[in-house]
Amino acid sequence: MDTYSLLREFADSWALLAMTVFFLGVIVWAFRPGSTRGYRDTANIPFRHENKPACDDDTNGAHIKEART
Repeated sequence: MDTYSLLREFADSWALLAMTVFFLGVIVWAFRPGSTRGYRDTANIPFRHENKPACDDDTNGAHIKEART
């Protein structure tokens, strides 16, 4: 049996089964009950600083405050 036929049989059987199990595992992991809070927190990242700009330190915020006044 040549290499192509051997790999083709493997891909048609065990590799397909492994990919299906992996896909179902990812779906279960994404929709598990404990992940809701983490996904909600990640989804709300753009809205964390609605009233003021996000600054890493005080020097970055100083020029923004001066420009607003």
